[in-house]
Amino acid sequence: MKNVAIVSWYTLKEAMARKVFIFFAAISILVVIFTAVILGVTNTQSIMTGLPGKNNLPDIGFIISRLEVMIISPLAGLGLLLAIFASSSFIPVMLEKGNIDLLLSKPVSRSQLLWGKYLGGILVMFLNIALLIIGVWLSISIKFSYWSFTFLWGILVITFTFAVLYALIVLFGVITKSSMPGMMFAYLIFLILSPLLKLAHYEMRILISNDFWKSAADAAYYILPKTSELMGTIILKLASGETITDYQPVWSSFLFLTAMMGIGNYVFNKKDF
Repeated sequence: MKNVAIVSWYTLKEAMARKVFIFFAAISILVVIFTAVILGVTNTQSIMTGLPGKNNLPDIGFIISRLEVMIISPLAGLGLLLAIFASSSFIPVMLEKGNIDLLLSKPVSRSQLLWGKYLGGILVMFLNIALLIIGVWLSISIKFSYWSFTFLWGILVITFTFAVLYALIVLFGVITKSSMPGMMFAYLIFLILSPLLKLAHYEMRILISNDFWKSAADAAYYILPKTSELMGTIILKLASGETITDYQPVWSSFLFLTAMMGIGNYVFNKKDF
């Protein structure tokens, strides 16, 4: 475990040296400052009356939770896209001739090396998304003098969503020694497949008359990670303090993560360098 922590720490330092961490942090800080300035010049009452509360009454908790999600959702999506791009090269760089030879000469196993790189990439995402969400949360909480800590669960949900996609990036990085395939597949799932499969599973199922395609859509839905549900429904419910009744998107996405890392670890241990 110590070796994994050391590799994770050096991955974080690598991200900082390549300005990945600093660039991501700079964007988060600018967003927080912009949010604080906009809220500072906005009349509180106009926000309260401009957003509908429950039963058409200005429910402060309901309105603030919606305002927080309305601000964070597009920013978190953008942050996830940037994190995928920034982290996609961690494994290929590690596997470059000279780098991998040096690393394998150290008293660290291949599994520890791979998991350290994986957890290091997640650590980069966690710190930056925490900076973004806590900053926006503080700006809104101070503006309205209303403190609801449930919104902070979004840090873990967004980090988990990234961890699922990053496991796929790690697998393709080990297999191809390139950053492009894993990055493109992660974008494909996050931007296209997950939203479409969610729509087909819940909204358009009745329109699919062919049993084969209906079964294929269901199989793909349950196999692939549920990034749309994680970044949409679950974050909204957590921010609102509502109870999550369906954990299927979480555990199925976790199974996908486990499978990708398990296969990646097996392939990495079998490779000749």
